[in-house]
Amino acid sequence: MAQNRFHTGPGPSQRQLRVGELIRHRLSELLLRAEVHDPDLNRHSITVGEVSASPDLKVATAYVMPLGGNDAEEALKALRRNSRELRHMVAKGLNLKYAPELRFQLDETFDRMDDTRRLFADERVQRDIQADHDDEDLE
Repeated sequence: MAQNRFHTGPGPSQRQLRVGELIRHRLSELLLRAEVHDPDLNRHSITVGEVSASPDLKVATAYVMPLGGNDAEEALKALRRNSRELRHMVAKGLNLKYAPELRFQLDETFDRMDDTRRLFADERVQRDIQADHDDEDLE
């Protein structure tokens, strides 16, 4: 596989980010309008938090979560079952050379944020934060 001579950094290229965001927007639109003919899928209100594209742009992983996190596994199964139809519909709405294969994963960002909030709310952590803050004031 040819190396991208313009992008040598450890993270995704601007092109990957741009294509991922285009796919996220289009996929969100399709799910919002319930354009897939699957009542199991249309029963869920699904948020597409992020889409990351592979370096060759042939695979796009969508990080999704149903509203309220209810029936997440069921929603994920419905998305995976309809991935071919969604791939076709996403590609039709975008001007890409290849229609990327769509993969779906649960978006665990919100769970991590809740865990972080709980951690910072802990009384011992608050004492440590306050102690560090007081030390900075002395300098």
